[in-house]
Amino acid sequence: MILKLFKHLNTINRHRNCVIKHCFKAGILWRGLLHDLSKYNPVEFFCGVHYFLGNKSPNEAERTEKGYSSAWMHHKGRNKHHFEYWTDYQAATRRVEPIKMPLKFVIEMFCDRVAASKIYQGKNYTDSHPLEYFLRGKPNRFIHKETSDFLENLLIMLNENGEDYTFKYIKNYLKNNKNY
Repeated sequence: MILKLFKHLNTINRHRNCVIKHCFKAGILWRGLLHDLSKYNPVEFFCGVHYFLGNKSPNEAERTEKGYSSAWMHHKGRNKHHFEYWTDYQAATRRVEPIKMPLKFVIEMFCDRVAASKIYQGKNYTDSHPLEYFLRGKPNRFIHKETSDFLENLLIMLNENGEDYTFKYIKNYLKNNKNY
């Protein structure tokens, strides 16, 4: 159990450090510094230790066992870079619907996805991995269409032009745009 604790802590720290670097490159350092702090909360942290897998999110193992992930439920409700946070009841449709995410959180979500791919893929990482992961889940994703399209375009840009080009583009886009 102690070994899993340190492995999980190491994974969280490596991921956060990678997101911080990406957010700095994107021009949203503050979002990077605040990124995923809830993972150190006992609700999330000890679930992560208990269900630690090493090659993917421990939330998957918790879901397999329980049918849901208490750590994920806690996490998505506190971290605005997750599209799952951005849903609300709409009186017109009388349903819960996805809401268009603010630009800074979409950029943080991009940084998060790239960092997660790097951490879980390790030496096998390529700039195509974040896009491939996104596309695998796209048919079942409950996300605002404009948010999804903008994120997908950034992931395509990363795949086709690489990290340096994409982060320069993002930084420039943020300087000149308040929305997407």
